[in-house]
Amino acid sequence: MGNTVGKDKEVVKGVDLERYMGRWYEIASFPSFFQPKNGENTRATYTLNSDGTVHVLNETWNNGKRTSIEGSAYKADPKSDEAKLKVKFYVPPFLPIIPAVGDYWILYLDEDYQYALIGGPTNKFLWILSRQPHLDETIYNQLVEKAKEEGYDVSKLHKTPQSDPPPE
Repeated sequence: MGNTVGKDKEVVKGVDLERYMGRWYEIASFPSFFQPKNGENTRATYTLNSDGTVHVLNETWNNGKRTSIEGSAYKADPKSDEAKLKVKFYVPPFLPIIPAVGDYWILYLDEDYQYALIGGPTNKFLWILSRQPHLDETIYNQLVEKAKEEGYDVSKLHKTPQSDPPPE
């Protein structure tokens, strides 16, 4: 065989969504069309809604200006214990607002919920997230290695500049 394209990615099971909530900083990502090219201090804040869905706030700074996009996330299959979420963004500036739906698969998460590797069914999107604006180089390299094992072209990873302390 030797063809890994059809290989299902290994996804974390049994994630405690409540523990996963809060702020995550983007340490690195594949550049994507819905993010400004040279964004800095990019971060995501997740809040659990009473109905079990997650409110998503993504913020990034570009030349000192903050832009943000909001959406909601929900489990792709409520019966599954796999951490496969769908995220629906309400994308400006189109009117009427057109929701863009993306996949949010937690491919790796440490047991203390301090850093995570996020991807999807395709190899187009990849994020390395951390609770702190900076991630230990050793851990970073382990996450990159894991992404490589899952079939990602890690040469496309772009580190996100994070200032310390982060903007308010």
